[in-house]
Amino acid sequence: MIETSIRGVELVLETAPSLFSPRRIDPGTLAMLSQVDLGADDRVVDLGCGYGVVGILAAKLIGADRVTMIDVDPLAIDVAKRNAARNRVADVAIVLSDGFDGLDAAGFSHILCNPPYHVDFAVPKRFIQKGFNRLRIGGAFWLVAQRDSWYRNKLRSIFGDVREHPVGPYRVFSAIKRAHRYARSA
Repeated sequence: MIETSIRGVELVLETAPSLFSPRRIDPGTLAMLSQVDLGADDRVVDLGCGYGVVGILAAKLIGADRVTMIDVDPLAIDVAKRNAARNRVADVAIVLSDGFDGLDAAGFSHILCNPPYHVDFAVPKRFIQKGFNRLRIGGAFWLVAQRDSWYRNKLRSIFGDVREHPVGPYRVFSAIKRAHRYARSA
């Protein structure tokens, strides 16, 4: 169990050895969360939710009915559901899905993602491209990484512009959807 406070919100989180960052909240995730402001009108996707840190925090801040958590790993989904109940946001939508493949909803204001680092870029490329289509105009895709040039270039090619927020060794990227089409050919 991890007991922590993030942005003044107390959380108790179960983990599992095979899930990402099982001993402590990942510092990259904390870097991203330090940059994102959520409001009562937001609708959020936690893309690759793992045991649920990002989505559960968002649900505590803006309401469980405004948050969707997605992961491809059945164990992550099970642990995230237990953590949502433990942290009194059991009504949050938690979906077993390979990226956005198993989710029909769109019109989100924020997609928050700490993509897998130890894979080729096919996974984050798909996350960014498909995520663009799930955002409403004015919605933001948030991503944290340590390797910056590929992410910067990919986000710029899809969204047209990207902001970088350096936090320690991490780069937190935010890209705003300003049109219904990609900025350039993906």
